[in-house]
Amino acid sequence: MIDQAATDFEAVHGARPSGVWAAPGRVNLIGEHTDYNDGFVLPIALPHATRVTARRREDRRIRLYSAQGDGTITDLALDGLAPGVVASWAAYPAGVFWALAEAGHAIGGADLLVDSDVPTGAGLSSSAALECATAAALNDLYELGLSAPEIALLAQRAENAFVGVPCGVMDQMASACCTDGAALFLDTRTLEQRHVPLDLEAAGFRLLVIDTRVKHDLGDGAYASLRAGCERAAELLGLAALRDLPAGSLAAALERLPAELAPLVRHVVTENQRVAETIKHLDGGRIAELGPVLTAGHASLRDDYRVSCPETDLAVEAAVAAGALGARMTGGGFGGSVIALVAAGDVAPVSDAVRAAFRSAGYAEPVLFTAVPSPGARRLA
Repeated sequence: MIDQAATDFEAVHGARPSGVWAAPGRVNLIGEHTDYNDGFVLPIALPHATRVTARRREDRRIRLYSAQGDGTITDLALDGLAPGVVASWAAYPAGVFWALAEAGHAIGGADLLVDSDVPTGAGLSSSAALECATAAALNDLYELGLSAPEIALLAQRAENAFVGVPCGVMDQMASACCTDGAALFLDTRTLEQRHVPLDLEAAGFRLLVIDTRVKHDLGDGAYASLRAGCERAAELLGLAALRDLPAGSLAAALERLPAELAPLVRHVVTENQRVAETIKHLDGGRIAELGPVLTAGHASLRDDYRVSCPETDLAVEAAVAAGALGARMTGGGFGGSVIALVAAGDVAPVSDAVRAAFRSAGYAEPVLFTAVPSPGARRLA
């Protein structure tokens, strides 16, 4: 794969690359829409990754090519980058160059070839993978000495300020900081991290990912509206963020809020509780008990946050009915993917049941695979 990447790079850019870097997509076990509320999350990195093959340029130009693109090179001037200037997929890597330069890092131009097997629009953080792989490459090419959390924060800055998606920091932290064989417990306010061992295979379980193939676009305003609603609710409650609302005060707080904001607050507070409950189960070796927590999380996303859709609801219902211990949508919502915790011997029947349910409903056939906790951003060659 690495040799082929170098060959492809030379064919596109006319020179040998300096190296190959990779950053993974992610699925979130629990803790959805909590990150921009200063809350808690628990993602794992996927084995699926975006690979960036790159070399420095001395003329401050950025040349971007995607193996999944239309065969053209996007050629940009580093000094001309600004939010809104770059369209399409190229905005994500270009945004990383911009964020690094804006932060005062001494970078120049580069040639990049991007290749990825992270499904796009599936709620698996393909954008964060692209941003973090680009940042990891530039970190090494220009000897910036950035840590993994610093790479994540710069990647988030690129997506927030350059691309225009007001995402929290979870996706980039997962892509940059996850380790093999563990989930990443992250306090999104303090950025304190803990790698929680998660050996599903040894315990006899699998995490089944169901890509519904319903595409979402978090830049279409829905995500921003949800975040604004949470921030408004925190302001009305006199809180810095919804993370600061104790579970014991939830009922009283809901009575003080407009009807349209109360469900958002209820989801965030109960979701933070579900993260804590999941950590306790994992620390106690009770992986099977994660199932009901996952399903409860989906109900909250469906009924309170209202970011599910018929396809994700059907995937959850079909998986649980066929024997999954629990299931929920993962990612920002409005389509995307579902995760289901299943016993190792039940992967095939649960998968078959989900496919059959989708056929009966007239939906496109979903893509299913099992996920194992994988390493974060790294240099491959």
